[in-house]
Amino acid sequence: MKRSLKRTLVIAAAVLGLLGSIAGTQSADAEEKYKFYYSASYYGNDWQAEATNMIKAMAAYYGDKIDLRVKVAGANAQRQIQQMNAMIQAGANAIIVYPISPTALNKVAKAACDKGVVVIAYDSEITEPCTYVAKVDAVDLGRARAQWLADELGGKGDIVVITGVAGTSFNEDVIKGQNEVFAKYPDINILAEVDGEWEHAGAKLRLTEILATRTWDDIDGLIVQTGCWAATTMQLDAGIPPEELRPCSGETSNGHRIQMLPAGSVEGAVGLRSLSNGSAPWGGAYAVKLALKKLEGEDISPRWHKLDPNPVVTGNVKLCETGSQAELLAGCHVVNPEIVPATWYADFWSPWVPEIGLDAALVGDPEPK
Repeated sequence: MKRSLKRTLVIAAAVLGLLGSIAGTQSADAEEKYKFYYSASYYGNDWQAEATNMIKAMAAYYGDKIDLRVKVAGANAQRQIQQMNAMIQAGANAIIVYPISPTALNKVAKAACDKGVVVIAYDSEITEPCTYVAKVDAVDLGRARAQWLADELGGKGDIVVITGVAGTSFNEDVIKGQNEVFAKYPDINILAEVDGEWEHAGAKLRLTEILATRTWDDIDGLIVQTGCWAATTMQLDAGIPPEELRPCSGETSNGHRIQMLPAGSVEGAVGLRSLSNGSAPWGGAYAVKLALKKLEGEDISPRWHKLDPNPVVTGNVKLCETGSQAELLAGCHVVNPEIVPATWYADFWSPWVPEIGLDAALVGDPEPK
């Protein structure tokens, strides 16, 4: 419990003060290291906080080679372009970027490549061919979520769709995949489609607005980009028994996957019917690793490094008691809720990134060498 409390306090501090504390870790011998820049666009939710922690942890693991500096553009493509131009002028060797647009950054990305800068986008895409991409196939991810829900509902019913951040390529690709599937099921009716901005608080707010004119009796199921945990918690708070909870197909937050465990097996477990898949927050850290390999002369083809959406369905969820590397290697999917908060993401580890694990996700510390 002491370890859990310590992590909880550190996470709280990170969420409240991350924008002020993520400035680059420039050291006295920075000139002897590769200059890495991380360009963040949309910022402010738990996924991005966790992803940033893991980028910092990967850079720290290779701290004898990498000097990492972080810039946050917000949801402003023009500002991100300006910042990336400044990175090029400052002598960047690599730029890891979460792009707000798949096309707006093409010109500055090409300028970076022409200067010998390694540019890798994660989670979303830059379409300029000289760049690399580390992300899931978001269209397939959306298809899988929609197909699971359609099957669960027997091909008919009234559903609520909660999307992500409007204008981002990841959001649009997920929606595209979902719509391809729902077009095959004329008896599935979308009651409402709302933008939850990839936040549980945003999902809760939008559902509250929907429920101002409807009731849970009007809703047969949900498909969300972030918010299954919030939606299920709202139903439980409304007195809906676990066996009557609406199926929810969505993201990989720890609270969501805890809810999928057999009722009573751990605090918060209710046997929620669900498919959980998503974009892993370790993608940016993997991009750091790829960029270092490229700078050291390795071939990092192909251009698109397709990440696993790590799907799991009710009945197959395995609990990590501690989140140790041994448990992760054994194939668990969710971590004890005393260790990882409900709104943080459970798919924080992969054999592709053994340098980082639970402490990287929570507090930005790499695994010991």
